[in-house]
Amino acid sequence: QVQLVESGGGVVQAGGSLRLSCAASGRTFSAYNIGWFRQAPGKEREFVAGIAVSGAITYSSSGSVRGRFTISRDNAKNTAYLQMNSLKPEDTADYYCAAGQISPPIAAAYYTYWGQGTQVTVSS
Repeated sequence: QVQLVESGGGVVQAGGSLRLSCAASGRTFSAYNIGWFRQAPGKEREFVAGIAVSGAITYSSSGSVRGRFTISRDNAKNTAYLQMNSLKPEDTADYYCAAGQISPPIAAAYYTYWGQGTQVTVSS
């Protein structure tokens, strides 16, 4: 089992920044790919970014976050991060981190463990 706890969400004005954290406990954090997903009200959960065990990084193919969001991980701290800059109202959503062992880490089905989510609201 891997337990994941997200933090760092909140309310921010458009153009602002937030850094989300995903703290893991349980099994070896470094053995898992980590992904960030988001779900806006009335919409399906969507992949935002993933970082593999190797450190390889993938961002959403939609291009909606490329250049603004940065995923990283610190295996010594059992924590992954999502740095979000230049936030837009359309980034408003619940953000979830997930852990899995299937690569490439780009789909929700490839993840086994999920956190409870943290809410991000971007005001215009």
